[in-house]
Parts: sequence; structure tokens; C-alpha cells
Amino acid sequence: MTTKLKSVTGSVVAPQGFRAAGVFCDIKRLGTGKGSDKGPKRDLALIVSDVPAAVAGMFTTNQVCAAPVKVCLDRVRQGWAQAVVVNSGNANACTGPTGLRDARSMTADAARHCGVEESLVLVGSTGRIGVPMPMPNVRRGIAAAARELDNTPASAGAAAEAIMTSDTRSKQIAVEFTLGGRKVRLGGMCKGAGMIQPGMSATGARPAAGWGGLHATMLAFLTCDAAVEPELLQSLLQEAVAASFNRITVDGDMSTNDTVLLLANGLAENPVLRARDRSAARKADQGVLREAIRHVCLELAKMIVRDGEGTTRVVTVRVEGARNPAEADAAARAVANSALVKTSWHGGDPNWGRIIDALGYSAARVVEDRVDIGYSAVGGRRVLYSLKGGRPTKVSFARLCAAAAPAEFELHIQLNQGRGTAVVYASDLTEAYVEFNKGNVSDPASLGG
Repeated sequence: MTTKLKSVTGSVVAPQGFRAAGVFCDIKRLGTGKGSDKGPKRDLALIVSDVPAAVAGMFTTNQVCAAPVKVCLDRVRQGWAQAVVVNSGNANACTGPTGLRDARSMTADAARHCGVEESLVLVGSTGRIGVPMPMPNVRRGIAAAARELDNTPASAGAAAEAIMTSDTRSKQIAVEFTLGGRKVRLGGMCKGAGMIQPGMSATGARPAAGWGGLHATMLAFLTCDAAVEPELLQSLLQEAVAASFNRITVDGDMSTNDTVLLLANGLAENPVLRARDRSAARKADQGVLREAIRHVCLELAKMIVRDGEGTTRVVTVRVEGARNPAEADAAARAVANSALVKTSWHGGDPNWGRIIDALGYSAARVVEDRVDIGYSAVGGRRVLYSLKGGRPTKVSFARLCAAAAPAEFELHIQLNQGRGTAVVYASDLTEAYVEFNKGNVSDPASLGG
């Protein structure tokens, strides 16, 4: 189905009943960090709903997960939330019992200043791993953010800026659509540029099979004014994340803090959507909401790849003809995370040798003389093949270089083994990525998370 989605401003405050704020409280130490801006950089955000909202969440499956993830995993299970407090500049990961106390203290402070129950407050963090939280600063920041809560696009922008780490720009989106004859809005913001290959689940547990492997932190916060029960909301978010945030890679590293949270407060007053709905009208509305959540998640996910550390090219890797979806996923990720392939993308080199090599060592069944490799424009149907049946085509090197030259293009891989398909959105690998992440041990402020 195709849902009519209208773009609107305001990201997380576009839906009715949501307010946001972002402030600087010196978690990102004044005068430190990458780049030329050494002034105050917002580092604490609040998002608050006027009423309790149904909540859904997806979380890192890294076996080492941050304290905020542990708090959220426990609280999202209850199905309801009303506020989220998020900081950047410190991941609050590998900080032991003290870190867990600090994460809970953040929710208690936010609850007190925002006038909500502590059990309805969620928390997120991103930044350097293994550093104690500067709690006096955090407490001041929460109090200041609570005073600045507003429902303007500027307040949403401040919140989106406050969750950034190595991002070069904020990432926001909002859309409007109809459910049960009522106008509904869905907004979102996210951050991420490095340490990006999320592999999230609803429980934080890694699936035993069909997984793409282990993958700065990816955080996303979505708000909606639709009336929808938590069980259905969780199912819809899980589907959307599987097709978006869990389909991206910048450097193949999974963070300790990856989190996606979605709050839906029901203030649009559409007929409540439930998982057990059987009527055609309710099923149709479920489909509309499903498509809207998937669209917002995918657009935000692509923004992350485009803003990847040092990124100059974004490549959509499409694998078809694998024996099953798991093998298609393995093949796509082997190519998307190959340092040799990614550096060739940066150089504009359509090097099929590196691609077929990565396919060969992947977990997918690959038969050399059945492999096809080609290029197209984004969304284009015309594929220019560099390899057919495991042998080079007669297409000129110049034409292949032209196909791999745009800032965004698609790589098509046909294994001719079955019906399994997969897609991964990937970035190239550049000198700028290395320069950014190598740090300087004589200048601790230059070291990343």
C-alpha cells in the first residue's frame, strides 16, 4: 500500500502534546572536542509528553551494554512512558553500579522537574565509554532543560543538537497522515556518525540465527500522537527498525548504547489501534501507521549514513539470489564492511575483484561463475554490469567509473542461488575517518568514545 505522508516541521514536537528542550551543562567540556567550535555545545535534552504515552523500544544487542540501556529495557516492558532525558558527551557505559545509579538518578531528577512519575521516565546517553558521569553538571542541565521545555521547532532543534557527538548536523523529520479520519503526526530525531552498525532487538538479546553479525552510538527518539496500544506499537517499531536502523553501516561497529524509543500519546484521538483488531478499517489504519513509522525510521537511518564520519559516498548494497535471507544479509554486510571495498568506493574505483572476494569469504553460498555485479543510480532500473557469470563484461572501465562516481549510487549483486534478498546502506572509508578516530594520546580531549 502507499500512504500519503505530508512533511511538516517540528520533528519530535510536531505531534500534539509533546515538548522538548536542549541545553549546555558542560558534559561536553567547554573548549574541548573535535572541530573549530570550542564554545558551549548543547549536551542534554528532554522530551516530555503532556500525558502518559504508549512506548516501544529497540536496544543494542552488544553483550556490553550501557547503564541507560539497562534502565530502559526494564521500564519499556511496562508499556508506558512520559519523558526521555538524554545526554551527549558521556556514554555512561562500563561504569558499574555507580553508572546504573547515575542513570536512575537522571530519571528521578527529570521526573521531579517535569512533574511526572519516575517510572515513566526513560534515559539515553552517548559519548566516551568508561568515564563517570559528571552528575552535578547533569542535575543542573536537567533543571535548566525543564524550564525551557516548549513545543516550537526551535526547541525541537535544540534537543536534536544536544544529542549530537561527532555528527556534523542534526537529523530530524516529521510527517502528517490520517488514521480513522483524524490527522496524526509522527516526528523523530536521531544522532549517529561513527560506531555505526546497529543490531537492535526489543529485549537486547541477540537472535540465535539469521543475524547480520555484531555491529559513536546510534540514538533515535520518535514521538506520535496516535492512539495505539503498546503491544502493537512495539511490533510496528520492531518491523521498522529491522528495515532501517538495522540495515545501515558506517564502520561495522556496534555501540554499547544503541537505542530507539517511540512514544505515542493518543492525543490525535483516532480510534485506538490494537494488535487484535480484525475489522478492515482498523487493519487499514494499522497499515498506514506501519508505513509511516517505517518511512520515518528509514529516512533517519539514511541521514546517519550520509553524515558518517569522513563519508563522501553512500552506497546501497542490494543482494539478490541468495539461498535464504540470512545468507543474503551475510553477503551484503561482508561487502559493505570490507575496508578494501569501502576505500575503493572512496576512490571511485568500480573494483569488482574486491567485491567478489568479500562475497567469497562471507557466510553465504557463492559459486564464482554464477555471480553478477553491477551499478545503477539510486532507484534506477538500468544496471550497468561489471561482472556477469563470474566473468568481466565488455563495459568500458570509463563507463564503470562514471557509474561509481556519484555521491550516492546502488551496487547490485546477484548470486543466482535462490530467492534470498537483502539491502544494506553503507558509507565509504576515507582518510578523514582515520584522522578523526585515531586521536592523539598527548591530548586526551581529542580521543573518541
